[in-house]
Amino acid sequence: MDKIRKTEDEWRAKLTPQEFAVAREKATERAFTGRYWDTFTPGIYRCVACGTALFASDTKFDAGCGWPSYFEALAPGLVREEQDTTLGMVRTEVLCNICDSHLGHVFPDGPPPTGLRYCINSLALQFEPEGK
Repeated sequence: MDKIRKTEDEWRAKLTPQEFAVAREKATERAFTGRYWDTFTPGIYRCVACGTALFASDTKFDAGCGWPSYFEALAPGLVREEQDTTLGMVRTEVLCNICDSHLGHVFPDGPPPTGLRYCINSLALQFEPEGK
């Protein structure tokens, strides 16, 4: 898979100011405010910046945290993890491996079969309903 690289101005032209803040500046939307935190319609969640398919609705679960949560990515290599030491904590950041957009964080408190909880900002995603 080829990397997608754009200038900051190109990303700003493509994304809304809120999407840019999350995807390119690593902001976080407030819990229970995102467009997908309580969506359970069948479909695929894509990177808002580059359109890469990242998560399937059948891996989404209600974690009670206020952000869309998934127990695994759609396929290996689509997301990348990096250590995040901001805000005085150590967390694992999740990024789109194609365009390097910030998606959210992953935690080891999810359900089987992976035990993971990919806690992803709605503003980092674009939902494609099944059959579209």
